[in-house]
Amino acid sequence: MRPSAITQATMRAVRCNRFAALDKSGKPISTPSPIRDVLRLENVSPAHLRPSSDDDKSKVLISTHYAGVQYPDFLQAQGLYQIRPKLPYTPGMDVAGVVVDKGSDVPDDQIQVGDHVYANTSLCPDGGGGTGALAELVCVSSQAVFPVPNGLHLSSVANIGRNYCAAYHSLKVIGNVGPTDLVLVDGASGGVGMATVELAKAMGAKVIAGVSTMEKAPPANMAGADKVLAYGRDRETHKKFKLEVKAAAAELGHPEGASLIVDVVHGDLFQDALVSCVKPLGKICLVGFVAGQKPIKPGLLLIKEAMVVGSLWGRWARQNPVLFRNGMNEMLNFMVEGKIEPRADSIFPLEQFIKAFELFEQNKGRGNTVVSMNASNQSKL
Repeated sequence: MRPSAITQATMRAVRCNRFAALDKSGKPISTPSPIRDVLRLENVSPAHLRPSSDDDKSKVLISTHYAGVQYPDFLQAQGLYQIRPKLPYTPGMDVAGVVVDKGSDVPDDQIQVGDHVYANTSLCPDGGGGTGALAELVCVSSQAVFPVPNGLHLSSVANIGRNYCAAYHSLKVIGNVGPTDLVLVDGASGGVGMATVELAKAMGAKVIAGVSTMEKAPPANMAGADKVLAYGRDRETHKKFKLEVKAAAAELGHPEGASLIVDVVHGDLFQDALVSCVKPLGKICLVGFVAGQKPIKPGLLLIKEAMVVGSLWGRWARQNPVLFRNGMNEMLNFMVEGKIEPRADSIFPLEQFIKAFELFEQNKGRGNTVVSMNASNQSKL
């Protein structure tokens, strides 16, 4: 990259200087600090983005227009995510913006200056576990950059990594879902849950969406679920949910149950209901543990002849870059074709970024949450 590509002395970036749920020695504390106490907007030097080695020849410099914020970003700032960055760090995996410079090894037929692009920092060898997006400038490996098709607003692609890549990996790579399948997903009002509903419908499957209460049903309905059912928060409501899912599955033409379950909740719901809802030789993808982690009884899986698979897409994507890029293109084409509605459900200006994180602190996160890096982006919506 050209040294002249970065002319400003400072840029704005969100910085996390300590973890909200850990003490100085890295041990959990009984009462986490409010998330606003550990995150702040700072002026930082972009000097680290300037060329420093031959590796920069394959990198792309992006002026960030939008960055996604989701539940894992909140967990990471608490210090409770499976990948714990070195402090201080800039949160955020998903970047949507415009290319302002690129290395000499990046071919023009792949990326050009001025292109509208999406970038995923977790795909970089030095991605820090999916961090760095909440900054006005982001420098990433060209393998992490994807052109955004004409007609898609940049805000609508700013959650692809956290939400849609997680859903796609479960549905396509693990489940190989198609028109003959029934998918059951819990946590269906959240980002990954809504993305799972949308993608499964785009792939032609029938979908039963589970939400904790029917007050959370509208996002799942908006995403296109065939049935939306509530599983509640205790064993009695879990049992009721199990019976309702079985009835709904039969009504949708799948009396044996779901061929794939995407579980982002876990907790007691897994044993109380989910295992009973999968068909013989069906799969349950573990994506998250919003309700906590509970032991899995192998006897139940034996009786149901069910497979339980951990679903983490990052390693697979780095090891299979061509297949992953094909999947990204398929998801973007779903948006262009209208099979998935391109949307940003909540947009906050950079100066109010903390409100995006507080949605998840208050268990109010729904769908795609986005931070706009400057006011002119807001005016163009």
